[in-house]
Amino acid sequence: MRAAKCAGSLQRRRRWICSHKELETGYKTPIPEAALQQKPKAPFYFDTGYALFAKRPSRPFPPPFLSPPSGSFSDPLSTHNRCRDRRAVINGEFIRGITNGDDAILVGENFIGANDGVGAWATREKGHAALWSRLILHFWALEVERDSSIASTASTSSEPNPIAYLQKAYEQTKAATSSPSEWNGTTTACAALLYYNAHSVAETPSLYVTNLGDSQCLIIRPQSGELIYKTAEQWHWFDCPRQLGTNSPDTPNQNAVMDRVDIEENDIVLTMSDGVVDNLWEHEIVKIVLQSVRKQQSGEKDEILKDCSGVAESDMLFVAQQLVKAAKTIAQDPYAESPFMERAVEEGLAMEGGKLDDISVVAAICKRRKG
Repeated sequence: MRAAKCAGSLQRRRRWICSHKELETGYKTPIPEAALQQKPKAPFYFDTGYALFAKRPSRPFPPPFLSPPSGSFSDPLSTHNRCRDRRAVINGEFIRGITNGDDAILVGENFIGANDGVGAWATREKGHAALWSRLILHFWALEVERDSSIASTASTSSEPNPIAYLQKAYEQTKAATSSPSEWNGTTTACAALLYYNAHSVAETPSLYVTNLGDSQCLIIRPQSGELIYKTAEQWHWFDCPRQLGTNSPDTPNQNAVMDRVDIEENDIVLTMSDGVVDNLWEHEIVKIVLQSVRKQQSGEKDEILKDCSGVAESDMLFVAQQLVKAAKTIAQDPYAESPFMERAVEEGLAMEGGKLDDISVVAAICKRRKG
């Protein structure tokens, strides 16, 4: 019976349209060319894909994060460049990741994340949750890149510290959204960092999973069909998760939880906003992932997608698509049983159906680098 939650090289992005459904999908989020050459290659990496559905279009970022276009042909020529590139910037560089409604995701070969901005800020003056969720991920990714302990050198003895990276990201986001460019917002934070044990007899991968709030990370082992790890949701009360930002008492140092998980090659890692887990139970998520893997192996995936534009070449892209499609179906059904409905009933609230929300999924499979 369906029967839990609370309230650079630019890679390809595409619109995947099949019948009346529309999802935004891709493989990796944009990253500057210089960052691709920054560090030696680690022996393990993520093969990735993401899928997104927004309950409403994302609000544009305000200045100075996004420069306005030229107002007319009579504007000075010095403003011409502002209409040529509409990518958001901060401190002179493009903001990493992608915005999905009030959510934000980031997808790299060793770091993936999904943040859920609290949409209620859209009704407040100077409120912009999407900006907060995106900036937190941006600065978090930069801290991961800058820490020399992530570099794949055999002499490295220290381990990564994702909570410290998140704390710095939080502080930088607060500074960036303070006067004179004051913008308020809050966001959950969830990310997984792929690392490896360089000093063991045989190099083995491990995952550093950091979470604050109710976005989730799951690790699934397709060979055995097991769910081997799941983050615990963090709440203040029903429909109010722990969150970073304006007027929130939560901070990474005090409230974020980090777990190190030993994984194996071909384990699948998911980072997801609550738009998934509010509409799909854990066993349904695992079932969809395993079914998607079997469909890939049997070739059935191509039959499913043959009439759609933008056929998915990546197995993880297909997994992400199937999860978002399933969550979206429940979210738009006013009579469906859902985890969010069940939690609401437990709180004494009369409601039924799914929860319409932004739905963001990043799917990654751990692979060993050849050569």
